[in-house]
Amino acid sequence: MTNEELRLLASAERNVHWKRWGPYLSERQWGTVREDYSANGDAWSYFPHDHARSRAYRWGEDGLAGICDRHQHICFAIALWNEKDSILKERLFGLTNLEGNHGEDVKEYYYYLDATPTSSYLKFLYKYPHAAFPYSQLVQENAKRTRSDTEYELVDTGIFNDSRYFDVFVEYAKASSEDILIRITAWNRGTDAAALHVLPTVWFRNRWDWGDPYDMPQASVVTTSDGTVLVELDEYHYGKRWLLFEGTPELLFTENETNTERLYNVPNRRPYVKDAFHRYLVGGEHAAVNPALKGTKAAAHYSAELAPGQSWTLHCRLLDRKPEPNAATSTASVFFGASFDGVFGDRQKDADEFYAQRAASGLSDDAHLVQRQALAGLLWCKQSYHYDVERWLKGDSTQPVPDPERRLGRNHDWTHLYNSDVISMPDKWEYPWYAAWDLAFHCVAMALIDPDYAKDQLILFLREWYMHPNGELPAYEWNFSDVNPPVHAWATWRVYKIAARVQGKPDRKFLERVFHKLLLNFTWWVNRKDPGGRNVFQGGFLGLDNIGVFDRSKPLGPGNFVEQSDGTSWMAMYCLDMLAMAIELAQEDSAYEDVASKFFEHFVHISRAMNDLGGEGIGLWNEKDGFYYDVLHLSGGRHIPLQVRSMVGLIPLFAIEAFEPHQFGHLTGFCNRMRWFLEHNPDVRDHVDMSRKAEHGPRLLLTIANRQKLERIYRFVFDEKEFLSSHGIRALSKFHQANPFILSVDGTTSSVDYEPGESTSDLFGGNSNWRGPVWFPVNFLLIEAIQRVHFYYGDDFKVEYPTGSGKQMTLWEVAAELSRRLSHIFLRHDGRRPLYGKTAIFQDDPHWRDLILFNEYFHGETGEGLGASHQTGWTALVAKLIEQSGE
Repeated sequence: MTNEELRLLASAERNVHWKRWGPYLSERQWGTVREDYSANGDAWSYFPHDHARSRAYRWGEDGLAGICDRHQHICFAIALWNEKDSILKERLFGLTNLEGNHGEDVKEYYYYLDATPTSSYLKFLYKYPHAAFPYSQLVQENAKRTRSDTEYELVDTGIFNDSRYFDVFVEYAKASSEDILIRITAWNRGTDAAALHVLPTVWFRNRWDWGDPYDMPQASVVTTSDGTVLVELDEYHYGKRWLLFEGTPELLFTENETNTERLYNVPNRRPYVKDAFHRYLVGGEHAAVNPALKGTKAAAHYSAELAPGQSWTLHCRLLDRKPEPNAATSTASVFFGASFDGVFGDRQKDADEFYAQRAASGLSDDAHLVQRQALAGLLWCKQSYHYDVERWLKGDSTQPVPDPERRLGRNHDWTHLYNSDVISMPDKWEYPWYAAWDLAFHCVAMALIDPDYAKDQLILFLREWYMHPNGELPAYEWNFSDVNPPVHAWATWRVYKIAARVQGKPDRKFLERVFHKLLLNFTWWVNRKDPGGRNVFQGGFLGLDNIGVFDRSKPLGPGNFVEQSDGTSWMAMYCLDMLAMAIELAQEDSAYEDVASKFFEHFVHISRAMNDLGGEGIGLWNEKDGFYYDVLHLSGGRHIPLQVRSMVGLIPLFAIEAFEPHQFGHLTGFCNRMRWFLEHNPDVRDHVDMSRKAEHGPRLLLTIANRQKLERIYRFVFDEKEFLSSHGIRALSKFHQANPFILSVDGTTSSVDYEPGESTSDLFGGNSNWRGPVWFPVNFLLIEAIQRVHFYYGDDFKVEYPTGSGKQMTLWEVAAELSRRLSHIFLRHDGRRPLYGKTAIFQDDPHWRDLILFNEYFHGETGEGLGASHQTGWTALVAKLIEQSGE
């Protein structure tokens, strides 16, 4: 085993708490629902960026390149100042949902360069301009732009011209689980000398201002005189910790408390407040910091002028033991000497050896770089997340009483929900809150490197303090009751299989534990989203935001509703994943055979309903077009197929599973019931294929779309004039570029057309677009589904790929080729990465071109990254694609 694998084992067995400290600090706490106590639910306005430096957060902390303990009691991050900025750079800046012409958007450049699962080594890069940060310019210029315009980015301001910026690298290395070495290296990339102030900062999350009894933590100076300065941290949960700084920097202290005087014109309770370091440096207010050198927030102030091309390195060390002076050697030489650099070298070597074990072999250096940075981003996007909904609704005794309307507002029916865990986030700036279906994909990618964490995350969301008593999973903090695609079962099954391969044995206890809780969630879906009991499901927007003709999450008027192709297909897929798990568990416990029979039959009923809604002769399958569509039901009894060729019609392809005789042939109860069911329901054989034989009996394929339907749909999927782009499968067919779908009902006209880039509408906030771009999660599911079809039919099921090319390929070859199209978004070909479009500095500059962002989605024509820029949650799936299909 590698050293990192040994650390993971020690952590899993709770022998050593290697995961206690990690990159769990958010990158944006302001503008979140948790911090919003307004009556109207306007989180962005209630706690704006301008308040963040001065106002104590209630539910979490944020910072730049930071770490914290898993409970977020103690936080560490850096702050920067270039003697020109109007604000001390303690956190990342971005536009709110209303300020951005495509919704909220971070306007900074930062990169997750490396990470290990135990955070034994972490590396982060922040690009800090020499010039004053153009806060107002970014807001004003984006305000001028429409949804049809491109976004105005920081690079567009010219602030990085002539390389006038600092590269600030922040690295962490663990000598032990409680001895964390910190190395901060700044490079002046410009041609002129430039001043830089660096403030490594430690503070306590404010848990004392909200009316609960609390033992106040404190940071205070410890006198040292041998080339170091020492800050003692005293916190009731962890006891004492010490932060040692190399050199003799100026120490600054204050309290992590709100500056009420600045924000509300109310005198401060204590003279030293959260924004003291900003006021001290930027405003020259020397009285802003505590001369007694104690408080709940502390920083070491370093400053230097860097010549062109010069680097400057600072060292810090967070310990659980007090560094005692030694008569023979200085504290500096013991804690910051050659051994300090040696630990970094060892941890980097450990990281290399770990990824060499987990990464695919035979790849180019560039492919390894992309895969490594994808997994690093996945690990950096962990966050210590805290949210007690009941307490949040009631408010705190020390704060103004919240408007009573909140008791019937957002999340009011989730009062059982109590979150206080390290959770994988989609993007710690743009989406610094979990999303249920995003998390499922995170776990599949995470299973490659940390299967235990992936399993723990899946279990966590099924626990009593997350899952609603009625069985619903929490969607995301903006509305826990929104309905995400039910992919938790799929993720459980995939993580189980991947973990068995990585760890060398299957974890049936995990599978059984999750399976039982998923039964509750499945029942919730059946009872709430199929109210008519016809095996056809609604569900609302189902994570696909603006893909529909109208907002599918809102009522359509009395008697009107939509039978959803995707909602019904997701449930069919849910059945198959539960069936696969039940058959696996039945290998050792025959009691699961009955449950397997239940999911087999439920799947077949759903599949049949897709073609005949409740026996009405109306189906979601359109025989003329050879495609699946939603069907709009109007109160007068009229039915209108919504003939939009979109991902909605491809999701039925996900619901396919093959079983081998050795898996089910010996399950007598299951086989007898299946035989009886098929004999008494001969019309369902379109969805049950047992034509292929193996040595020990017939093989079993369950599918919504039989082979004839698959062949017809694949013609659209693999057509470059329809779904197939150079960079994966589009979410909406390019056919609609010249042929928009238009629907007129009751005097209201709605339309859908092909938009390969950002959304031109404000549907669902306008910050994502499912009408043309390429999205990794659904592409990944489609690739896996195609592989399963090949697994059953083998090489004699060939398709024309691309459609119209005359070239025949097996489905396995097609799946691999689709994987590579997606991977090539990030890989450099002919000196360019499609990800970065026409931005020259990203493509050509040696200090930028190998820094990879993993966006939320990608332009349907160019492959350029769009949406959230650090969506290294589900877009980290590229690491899995590279592993299985190469480059």
